[in-house]
Amino acid sequence: MSHALHSRPQNRGNAGAKSALIPIETMKSAYEIAMERLNKTAPAAKLTARQKKELAELGSRYAAKIAEREIALNGEIARAADDFEKEESLRDQLVNERKKLQAELEEKKERVRNAC
Repeated sequence: MSHALHSRPQNRGNAGAKSALIPIETMKSAYEIAMERLNKTAPAAKLTARQKKELAELGSRYAAKIAEREIALNGEIARAADDFEKEESLRDQLVNERKKLQAELEEKKERVRNAC
């Protein structure tokens, strides 16, 4: 019906066909566009070497704490195999302790990230 509504002129034949193509290098994925927008509103903070070291140490320390609790409680769970309620209670305790330790870790990491 009306070809005037098209935003790009239609090319007839090969004449000028290259000018209508967008170079691949300029095209961006939705992820790249979203990351650019995010960096404009809240740029990623640059961490110092000291902060990176502290974050790594916290991660290691809390991974050890979580593993320690899992080993201890899994031993208790194995011993309570004949008592379903006690076993279930210990499994719930393990989940809650893991969540608590992970929350503590994230809180401490956030403090390190925000330290000047």
